[in-house]
Amino acid sequence: MKEWRKVFVFALSGWMALFLVVGEVVGSGYAEPKIDARCALLFDARSGQVLYKKNENYPMPVASTQKLLTALLVAERGKLDDLVVVPQEATQVSPTKLYLKTGDRYTRRELLHGLLVKSANDAAVALAVDYSGSVQDFAEAMTERVRKFGGKVSQFYNPNGLPAEGQVSTAREMAMVARAAYFNPVVRSIVQLPDYFFKKADGGTVELRNTNRVLRVMPECNGMKTGYTDLSGHCLISSAQRNGKDVIAVVLGSNKAKVWGESEALLQYGLARLGAPGDPLQTPVR
Repeated sequence: MKEWRKVFVFALSGWMALFLVVGEVVGSGYAEPKIDARCALLFDARSGQVLYKKNENYPMPVASTQKLLTALLVAERGKLDDLVVVPQEATQVSPTKLYLKTGDRYTRRELLHGLLVKSANDAAVALAVDYSGSVQDFAEAMTERVRKFGGKVSQFYNPNGLPAEGQVSTAREMAMVARAAYFNPVVRSIVQLPDYFFKKADGGTVELRNTNRVLRVMPECNGMKTGYTDLSGHCLISSAQRNGKDVIAVVLGSNKAKVWGESEALLQYGLARLGAPGDPLQTPVR
């Protein structure tokens, strides 16, 4: 007996509704969703079991999804209520920014919120210089951290994912980053916020709206990070939790019309499939 499961994904802001067939259940088998993105990887966040993969080792720029790694390094070092003095070079980046001013002071925790909720490039540079003394040294720390995860492809040259020649990663290696970030309590608490009120050094307050739109259409979604450049296309690392099951989906090289629906389809598929008897284990994310 075949049972059909259908998931309707309705995008915001007048977007056309997307109809995605997430899976056909035949006994304990779940048909995979159709994903047009260049690369994708879906896995069980707890065990690392891979549930879906597409070109997962293909090297490509990953845009602002690499801010998860920036945040992870800063969060792990701690002392998040210490002040960061904004360097001049942080004020010179674009396009997405908090319009920080040279010499302003913010806590690391405040800048992490701006980094992960708003995807602020100036916050990324301020945190990088505070951490390592320079953007170059911080980028080397990012690359080294992925090597410690077991990654061999990733090479980073800045903390924010803005285009840089030779800066690449893969869906699998970003999955390693995402898994560590997911279980970091500081990062986890921030990426799930739909909004955040950022207090500027001059006393004003700016409301930041999370760039991850899946947070607003899928109740189980609890993070993580968006990304876009002309080279990378639309990227999203997203996570979801239901009934003690945790899944993370990495989607790279999608487009504006599909990235949200493809990500939600993967998350729904993963939550449905987890625990199904007889599922073969693929190479786990470590």
